[in-house]
Amino acid sequence: MDVLERIQKQVDENPIVVYMKGTPQMPSCGFSSRTAQALQGCGVEFAYVNVLADPEIFENLPRFADWPTFPQVYINGELIGGCDITLELFQKGELQKMTKEASASKQEAE
Repeated sequence: MDVLERIQKQVDENPIVVYMKGTPQMPSCGFSSRTAQALQGCGVEFAYVNVLADPEIFENLPRFADWPTFPQVYINGELIGGCDITLELFQKGELQKMTKEASASKQEAE
């Protein structure tokens, strides 16, 4: 499976996924840390991919959705954005709504 197919599979199979530097428990940059904290603040489960542990994804993710930086947050298969957009959505209360809906739709499918 080529790397873009792998990324597509991860995005399709996880209602909420963040591509970040490090892990939510041990982020490797401030942007990834703040993004993971916002997602954790929504109180729903989310998947993550540590791009530092997968050089192929690190190299190719920017061209997957034409977004040059990390972290990248996907909800229901759609790129939401990076740190600034995620934090803005969280502060407005929109991220909580989006993540709860994505989480609920996953539970209904199971």
